[in-house]
Amino acid sequence: MKRAILAALLLLLTALAAPAQAQSQAGPGRLPIRGADVSSLAKSEALGGVYRDAAGRRGDALRILSQSGLNFIRLKVWVNPADGYNTKARVLAMAKRVKALGMGLLIDFHYSDTWADPGKQTKPAAWASLPFAQLRQALYDHTHDVLRALRDQGTTADMVQVGNEINGGLLWPDGSTSDWANTAALLNAGYDAVKAVSGSTRVVLHLANGGDNGLYRWWFDNAQAYGIRHDVIGLSYYSYWHGTLDAFQANINDVATRYGKPVVVVETAYPFTTADDDGWANIITAAEPYPGYRATPQGQSAMLARVADIVRAVPNGLGLGLFTWEATWTGVKGNGWDPADPSSGNGWENQALFGYDDRALPAMAVLGRL
Repeated sequence: MKRAILAALLLLLTALAAPAQAQSQAGPGRLPIRGADVSSLAKSEALGGVYRDAAGRRGDALRILSQSGLNFIRLKVWVNPADGYNTKARVLAMAKRVKALGMGLLIDFHYSDTWADPGKQTKPAAWASLPFAQLRQALYDHTHDVLRALRDQGTTADMVQVGNEINGGLLWPDGSTSDWANTAALLNAGYDAVKAVSGSTRVVLHLANGGDNGLYRWWFDNAQAYGIRHDVIGLSYYSYWHGTLDAFQANINDVATRYGKPVVVVETAYPFTTADDDGWANIITAAEPYPGYRATPQGQSAMLARVADIVRAVPNGLGLGLFTWEATWTGVKGNGWDPADPSSGNGWENQALFGYDDRALPAMAVLGRL
């Protein structure tokens, strides 16, 4: 009896001693998707980027992620980027490494030569003057070509994003949501291309602003009305930009149940420091970017765990998991944000899953266990 009482007291004291922000509310079972976007990794490696496990042993970043328990990788595809990275050839090479580790693969088509997001959806230069019917065909052909090449080398994509953060549509102005019929025609062309290559590959439609329920209802109500086909709803949720954790939880629960689709957070992240590592100002510099979660390794771990808990709690088991965005984008000279400017820096290195000593941060192991 004494031993039982002592054990109970020890457990209670341990719980009380843990920081409130680090206490996860995870339910039973691991998330099906515990992922990371590593789109900048190939360029980092080419420019001398080094990655180490938590013990300091140098190794392959993908293997370190996998050994920590992550099981899915996201790779973006640009059409003809200035630096020659994130192309079909680069993605094919990285996909071989991903699949060799037994990890799942999410391909993220931006349909641009550079970043596509809610503020810009710029057509690739080669498609800029195409009439709409040819533009739709170009999207189909590009999607089919990349995915068929992946399939033919034995690395079929498990999930595919037809567009990236398409709050306002894609391939502006033609595919803007100011003309939902055009938006639908383009997105369905992408869907058809995915399914023509692999019927089992799931198609994701991805919006940003994961705490904005009004946006998601408006968007997916129109998607239903215009017959836009998809399998999964993808969200970006950055707590310092996209509303409170409560707003995010309310939105993701509503979206999943309202539209009857699985949901996945395809982008999230949090800083582990306020310091800079490459001489280029960080995007997030606050010591406490979200109330109660400081920019420390512990704060990063706690925030990512909280986002994961929210996804796990989505009703009817519809929460698939999450991807940390650009987990390997460390401060390597030349690997900046602008593919056309080698002198541009990286404002994201303080949100990677590797620290400034190149070692895996605690958040990586936390994600791997979720």
